Formats: sequence, C-alpha cells, structure tokens
Amino acid sequence: MGINDQSDAEANLQIAPTDQGMVRLFVESNGVEIPMDFAPEDALEIAEEIRAAAMMIGTRKP
Repeated sequence: MGINDQSDAEANLQIAPTDQGMVRLFVESNGVEIPMDFAPEDALEIAEEIRAAAMMIGTRKP
C-alpha cells in the first residue's frame, strides 16, 4: 500500500507530552498499539509537514 492508495482502515490517534520531555504519538488500530516518541524539535517538524500537506489540499481545484 502506498501513500496515495485509499484505505478503509480506522485508527485512534492520541498526541501528548511524556514525562520524559518527549512528544508521543500513540496509534491504536485493531488491537495493535504503536507508541512513537519524538524530541520536541522533531515533533514541530512533523507538525509543519502535516500543515503543509493540509495547505496543499486546500489549494487544489476540483
């Protein structure tokens, strides 16, 4: 499956700081839990990538 392939998969995403000074993205789908910890600088970079992708979608013409 590639990034442009449609999927009906559902997942729960939680984002929060940890007590170790990291930012955790916690994904749960079909009983599988994936905790991903990022340094604050990396989390900000990920946030910018998400923002840029959303902006690109917002500028597309149907």
